[in-house]
Amino acid sequence: MKKFLLMFLLTAGSLTVTAQETLVWHKSVSEAMKVSKKSKKPLLMFFTGSDWCGWCIRLQKEVLKTPEFATWAEKNVVLVELDFPRRSAQTPEEKQQNAELAQFFKVQGYPTVWIADAEKNKEGKISFKPRGSTGYVAGGPAPWLESANNIMANKMTDKKSDKKK
Repeated sequence: MKKFLLMFLLTAGSLTVTAQETLVWHKSVSEAMKVSKKSKKPLLMFFTGSDWCGWCIRLQKEVLKTPEFATWAEKNVVLVELDFPRRSAQTPEEKQQNAELAQFFKVQGYPTVWIADAEKNKEGKISFKPRGSTGYVAGGPAPWLESANNIMANKMTDKKSDKKK
């Protein structure tokens, strides 16, 4: 019985790791937009302070690194991580991109997650059509995914969600 339980735990643990390894978090919005256009999925933009923000780390642990989120994300969105680290190095281009997007989406705190459609116009400028935003939601993946599904259905859940360009 102990051997069976040990094998079950090892198998379940490896499935969780496998689910996380299949998720692709883009750092470049331009690259994510190519995938978005091809897949016809909106962008999920995760504004985070990955190495200092306690709520961001908690959101990652409780939701974004779960098999439930991985399954949902693969079906519904293209993932973009827009990081504002204090200790990790970033390229000047990445810093500029992240700062411009935080300004556009009026990010006031971390974590902030925006779901938006994006496209390039004829002049090559990126245009966003925000669907809505959320942040940390207590209770694990189920309540967070419910909030995300409301945004995906374009059901505005908070005042931040009313922003349109």
